Amino acid sequence: MAVEHVLSKIREGKKLSTEDVLILYLGTVVSDLREVRADIAKLDSRIDETNKRIDQTNQRIHDAVKSLYTRIDEVAKSLSARIDDTNKRIDDLARSLTARIAETNRRIDETNKRIDAVQTTLLEIQKLLIELVKSRR
Repeated sequence: MAVEHVLSKIREGKKLSTEDVLILYLGTVVSDLREVRADIAKLDSRIDETNKRIDQTNQRIHDAVKSLYTRIDEVAKSLSARIDDTNKRIDDLARSLTARIAETNRRIDETNKRIDAVQTTLLEIQKLLIELVKSRR
């Protein structure tokens, strides 16, 4: 190419023209530019690899978060069901105790009525005995 032609002039010891110097300079710049482009291509490749790794990491984080939310929801549902069962048992027990208390109160009322009846009977017997004692005197 043009650079090779200028290099052959230098080997022959010929004087270089301004254009020849410019061609050598451009040749150097082109060479440097190729190296820079190669470095950029390598960096682009590394950036792409890094971006892929970041995407994979983000996906793993997303999957882990999703899994945790699912587990939290399952635990919340389980605890909610257990709380509901416990509340139902408490309500059933409260109904049972209320019924037993009502039955006990009913029986106490019946016993009180029987005691009142016995007291009334005893008072009547006492009156009769007093009358009997008075009539015998």
